[in-house]
Amino acid sequence: MEAPELLRVWVLAVMALGRSWATLPNHRVLPDHRVSSETGAIFVHELERELFQEAFLARSEDDSATPITFQAHLRDHPDLPRWLRYIQRNPHQPGYLYGSPTAAEVGTHAIEVLAYNRHTYETVAQLLIVTVVPAPGGEPPYQGEFLVGNRNVEELLPVAAQETFLGATAGVWEQDDLHVINITSALDRGGRVPLPIEGRKEGVYVKVGSRGGFSPCLASAASPQSRFRCSLGQQPLASCYDTFAPHFTIRWCNLTLLQVWPSPTSPGPVWGSGVLEEGGDFQPPTEVPPRDLLPGYLVTLLVPLAVAALLCLLLGHLMCCRREGVQKRDLETSDIQLVHHTTIHGDTEELRHMAGSRDVPRPLSTLPMFNVRTGQRINPMPGPSDGARVPLLPQ
Repeated sequence: MEAPELLRVWVLAVMALGRSWATLPNHRVLPDHRVSSETGAIFVHELERELFQEAFLARSEDDSATPITFQAHLRDHPDLPRWLRYIQRNPHQPGYLYGSPTAAEVGTHAIEVLAYNRHTYETVAQLLIVTVVPAPGGEPPYQGEFLVGNRNVEELLPVAAQETFLGATAGVWEQDDLHVINITSALDRGGRVPLPIEGRKEGVYVKVGSRGGFSPCLASAASPQSRFRCSLGQQPLASCYDTFAPHFTIRWCNLTLLQVWPSPTSPGPVWGSGVLEEGGDFQPPTEVPPRDLLPGYLVTLLVPLAVAALLCLLLGHLMCCRREGVQKRDLETSDIQLVHHTTIHGDTEELRHMAGSRDVPRPLSTLPMFNVRTGQRINPMPGPSDGARVPLLPQ
C-alpha cells in the first residue's frame, strides 16, 4: 500500500474513533450522573447492573443471567485517577468505584463508564461526575487500620456492611463519631492471592477515623509487648478479640494506630481579577542592556586549542627528542652481545640467499612415469590396449 493511501486509511480510522459514542451501532448513552465526596472519607459508587441492563436494546428473559462487565477511566485519559479504584468479581455481580480522596484531589473528576453485554456485544455509556470537596472539620486526628481476614474488598463496600463494621468497631473504640476513611484490598498491600478453596478470602484493610482518643483495649493491642508476642506467633495482649465475631475476623497483629495532627499551612498568593484598573497603563519591562559575548566566545574557543597544542608539543617531545638512537644503543650494549647478534643476523641472510639461488628439480611424484636411463616416458593412465603388462624398464 502506498504512503498516501495508508495515510488516508489512518485518518479515516482516527475520525471514526473520534466520533461520539452515540453514533456507534448498538450503543446507547445514559444521562450524566453527579455525585459528591469529601476528603478523608471513603467514596463508593456502585455500578448497578439493572440500570445498564434496561438500556440494552436486546432484552433477554432472564436479565440476571446476562453477563455485564464495566470499564471506567478518566475522561480523555486511559486510566482512573490515582485515588480511585475499580473492582468487579465476575460479570454477574455489580462493579464498584471506590477510593479515598485527599486534599490534592479537590475538584471535579469526570469518569467515563462503559458497560458491555457479553452476549450481544452491546455497549451502554454513562458519564459519572465526581465532585470532591474538603471535609468541614478536616482529617480526623485519630485513625486506626484493621485487617479483616475473612472478607474480600467488594464485600465491605456496600453501606450496610460498613455500618455493621463501624458498629463492631465502636464496641472496642468506645467512640460514637467513627467513620470509614479508606478500604483497601490486602492484595494492593502486597498480600498473596488465596488458594481457590472455599472460605479463603483476600483480606481487607479498613481505616477508621475518630476525633476521640483510642480506648485502652486498642492501645494494649498495639503496645510493644503485644508486638513482641506477635513476633513469637502469639496473640497480643488485649481483651477485645471476640468483639467483631462472628461477622469479622480481625488480625490483631496487623493493627495500626495513627495520630494525625493538622500541619500549619502558609497562606497562598492572592490572585487578582486579571484586569487592569481604570487609568492604569501597562508598563513593559525595561530593556536588558546588551551583553558582550566576545570574552566568553574566546574562552570557549581558545582554551581547548591551547590544551590541544600543549598535548601535541608534549607528544612530539616524547617521540622525537627523547629517542636514544642506534649509536647510543650500541655503545651501551656489550661487545659479546653485539657479535652474537651480528652473527645470527649474517647467518640468517646467508641462508636466505642460498635458499633463493638453489636449483632443485621437481619431485618425481609430479612428473609422468619415465626411465632415468633412456628418458622413455609412459602415460600414467594407460588405456585398455597397453595395460599394466607394458614393462617400464627394457629387458
